[in-house]
Amino acid sequence: MEPKSLSSVETQPEDLLDIDIEQFRGNNFIMLLEADLNDNLRQLKATLPAGLLEVKTANSWIEQASKRPIPRMLFSEFWYEQELCILFADTNVGKTILAVQIADSISCGRSIPGFKLETMAQKVIYCDFELNDKQFQGRYSHNYGEPYVFSDNFLRVEINPDAVFPEDASFELSLSNAIESVIIETGAKILIIDNITYLRHENERAKDALPLMKHLKMLKNKYHLSLLVLAHTPKRDLTKPLTRNDLQGSKVLMNFCDSSFAIGESSSDSSFRYIKMIKVRSTEHIYDSYNIIVCQITKPDNFLHFNFLHLDSEYKHLKTVTERDREILEEEVRRCIVEQPSISAYAIAKRLCPEEKKFNSFKIKILRIYKKIIQDIKVDDYVDSRQLDLFKPEDYNRLNGYEDFPTCTNPEKLLPT
Repeated sequence: MEPKSLSSVETQPEDLLDIDIEQFRGNNFIMLLEADLNDNLRQLKATLPAGLLEVKTANSWIEQASKRPIPRMLFSEFWYEQELCILFADTNVGKTILAVQIADSISCGRSIPGFKLETMAQKVIYCDFELNDKQFQGRYSHNYGEPYVFSDNFLRVEINPDAVFPEDASFELSLSNAIESVIIETGAKILIIDNITYLRHENERAKDALPLMKHLKMLKNKYHLSLLVLAHTPKRDLTKPLTRNDLQGSKVLMNFCDSSFAIGESSSDSSFRYIKMIKVRSTEHIYDSYNIIVCQITKPDNFLHFNFLHLDSEYKHLKTVTERDREILEEEVRRCIVEQPSISAYAIAKRLCPEEKKFNSFKIKILRIYKKIIQDIKVDDYVDSRQLDLFKPEDYNRLNGYEDFPTCTNPEKLLPT
């Protein structure tokens, strides 16, 4: 191997240094260019509308959520901070009474006896679309004197009868915009709406209820609100437990809310009410049918309110069908047959059924009574069996306990001989 010349040895470090500098310059230029492009990309994304979906790893979502405070109880386990909660009950059961009591509790930072509150006193917007100011005064005063003193954090809202609505906007849209303005002006984080029908009159169909729930969700997320929305139930069977199906309107209302609870009437006392959990996400389903909260509506001085009594089973407070109820119904059926011997059981059921939606089960009850009576009073000659054809064959199977058996094809055989 030939020895390297002195000149080649001396120039090698200088050549290497030149290469390193050029490589460094090239790499640095690429890094600067990449940073500049990323910065431009971020600025461009900021000017574009937000995408419909946001994708992150599960761990990233948990890390993001951990930076926010844990939601606290506003009304025991029934309603937590930053939840959209629905309270529903039948008319004149006490929804407004309880809602005002909850608002008073939060506004003054004092829990309702028997219930839990984990927040400090804060502003509450109570949109009262049920009572006028005189009715409100009557409930929270002693014979219209010695009024109850609410906290200044309790902000009650009524519709201004002199307000002028834009001609190109619906009442519901104007009302929603006005509520949002009140939220911005007051800075309140608690919003109670009494009741939901004022925000949108048609809630029976999903296409009507969905925009409403989306709007409420938008308000909740945009202003970090906790919402309690009051709603009605249709006329219900007081012999059966409260369920999510008792909420009036589309199932969308229940599907899109975070939590829900209901008030039921107790059959044990006209002043007794019970509170039951219907839907929960932030806790266990504690107050179910076997663990309801029983209260009494009372007004010992100048504040109409729910007074906590005890925990109980819902089934002890449901209306029971007594023997006397059955006797009255049988007397009604007998009277119909005596007055019009040729009347069919179906016609009697249509005449006596209290609610259209209960007709299918009610007609079976009537048919059973009908069979018994025509045997007793011997009116076979006046009864045309063809009038029973309005009943479906499966009705006769149910009547005779044959639901799992082949369908009876000859109902005339069920007539007494």
